[in-house]
Parts: sequence; C-alpha cells; structure tokens
Amino acid sequence: MARENDGKDKAALGVEGLKIDHQHLDKAMNYEIRVVAGNSNADLVKKICAQLKIDATNTTVKRFSDGEVFVSIADNVRGKDVFVIQSTCPPVNDHLMELLVMIDTLKRASAKRITAVIPYYGYARQDRKAAPRVPITARLVADLIQTAGAHRVLAFELHAGQIQGFFNIPVDHMFAIHTFAEYIRDSGICCGEGGEFQAPVVVSPDAGGLERARALAKRLDSNLAVIDKRRSAPNVAHVIRVVGEVAGQDCIIVDDIIDTAGTLTKAVEALKNLGAARVLACCVHPVLSGLAIDRLSASKIDRLIVTDSIPLTEKAKQCGKIDMTVGGWFLDVLFNTAQRWSDASFNHRRSGERPHPCDPQPP
Repeated sequence: MARENDGKDKAALGVEGLKIDHQHLDKAMNYEIRVVAGNSNADLVKKICAQLKIDATNTTVKRFSDGEVFVSIADNVRGKDVFVIQSTCPPVNDHLMELLVMIDTLKRASAKRITAVIPYYGYARQDRKAAPRVPITARLVADLIQTAGAHRVLAFELHAGQIQGFFNIPVDHMFAIHTFAEYIRDSGICCGEGGEFQAPVVVSPDAGGLERARALAKRLDSNLAVIDKRRSAPNVAHVIRVVGEVAGQDCIIVDDIIDTAGTLTKAVEALKNLGAARVLACCVHPVLSGLAIDRLSASKIDRLIVTDSIPLTEKAKQCGKIDMTVGGWFLDVLFNTAQRWSDASFNHRRSGERPHPCDPQPP
C-alpha cells in the first residue's frame, strides 16, 4: 500500500511524552535524512516522524497476486541517509521479506547509508543449537539483512545479546528498562493509599532474565525474586518454585517477549498462591499469539505493560488489562546516528538520570 504523509495528521498522533533535544533539530535537517517504512508498524512510524518533524518517504509496499513483495520508492534517495523502520513481527516471514526488499531497493537507488531499524527482531529465540540438527535462524536473518545491503542495525531488546555478534556491521542495541521504570513511577500504578510510591518486588520469570529484572529493581529500589521453571516443549513451561519473598507485596514480572502468555499466566498464578497482593507485568514485545488474550483475560494478572515495538491487534486493544507505553524509545539513538554522535549513554539522556552501574549497557 502507498505511504503518503502530508503532515495533516501529525497533531492527532498523541506523541506527548516523546522527548528529544530539539535545540539541534534544525542542524539535523541539514543532514540528508529519509525514513522508509513497511507495513509492520505504521503508527510507530507516524509517531517518530512527527517527533522528528520530517515526513516519511513516499513508499509503496504491496504484493502481486502470487504473493511476491513489490517495493517502489517515489522520492529521490540518492546520496541520502535512510532509516528503514520495520518490525519482523507476525506475519514474520512477510514482514522480514518486506524489510529485505526495501533495503535492496534503497541499495539499488544509491542511498548513501541504510540503517535497518528493527523494533522487534523475529526469529531471535532461535539463537543457538538447543538440540542436534536444528538451525540458528537468528544468524540466518542477520546474514540476509547484511546481504540485502544494510550498513547498520538499530535493534530493541534483543532476546539474546549474542545476536549482536551475528552481524559484521555495527549494531546499536537499545533497552526498555528506563521506559518501564519511568512508567511505573509516573503512572501511579504502584502507589499507596497516601499516593506515595511503594516499590514493588521485581520478578524475573526465569534465570535467563535475571539481569533485566535486576536492572529494573535497581531503578525502582525494589527487592528481587526469580521463578524457577522448566520447559517440556516450546511455549510450554512449568513453575517449580519462586525464590524470594512476595507475600503481601505488589509484584512486577519483567520479560522481553510475551507470546502465548502461558508462561506469564502460570507465573501470576504461582505468585498469587504465595500471597502476592497485586501482580503486574512489563513485557517489551507483545507478540500475543494464539490464545494469549484469552489467557490474560482469564488470569489474575492486574496489569500488563508493553511497548509499541509491535502493534496491538484489535482484540488486544479491547483487553482492559493491557497498557502500551509511548514509543519514544529509540528517537535519541536514531537522531544521534544520523548526526554521527555517540549513543553510549542513550538510556540516561532521555530520563536525565545518571548511569546506574547495574543497568544493561549498550555496546
């Protein structure tokens, strides 16, 4: 479908809360910046373009009757610095192919530099050989993106940090901890009767997510708990025990992906059985496939907080338990990448906070 932006709808984009240093915005416009987007997350692209005060490049992304992807870029991109924004979310293969074809189109149109901005990196959970004769598809996707012609990648909360090493081009890896911490403190969801902030117990759903949970706990000055679970099959997990004190406490489970919601709802049940007062969850990427919404609606979870790395389905929007944070999480990185500035402290420039030694650090 054709993407045409005349700026008329920018006032209604709801981008309050997106923050960027506009004192350098005029200087940024001296750079030959272009934004190209596929079909995966149109609302996020509108928010970003509105905040950067630029229009998305007029791009047509469509399919022939046999399903082949066709891309046409109407505007001149020769010698330009182009950001291709595309989540490889469901339908994963369609959106991945769109991303590859858009990059190839820009390469053949002589774009100076092509940066693939990937809010959600599909196939990230296939990052290692967990059994004999299985692929490492996360590496295959990295090879495809490079072969298509990308010069740089901006990724958000990769499922496994080693995916950065699958690329031979620069990868900027961004984290959501500061976004969640700001939301939890500012929204009032963890306030006592007097309105004062009461630090919840931050819960990691497994040992692999402990670093992420510890970083959020440090931001909130919270205690930490971890769930010991076992997987009997893909998307099937069993809670063995909870390590940490949760009785009488508000708890926040933090994870990178919520897919079928089976693991999350079982974790909620385990915490409630141990006497947790309220159970909330912060999950970066709302895949929400299969029976996820039905499971969430039937569960005892009080609130699920997600980012807009993946657009919510209509069914998810109607679920009264889901809150979506405002998508300003990579504006600084995109802005600084265009100006060749460092991103070493990106998590802290937006919030105005000093770096915390326990925060995950960009490469």
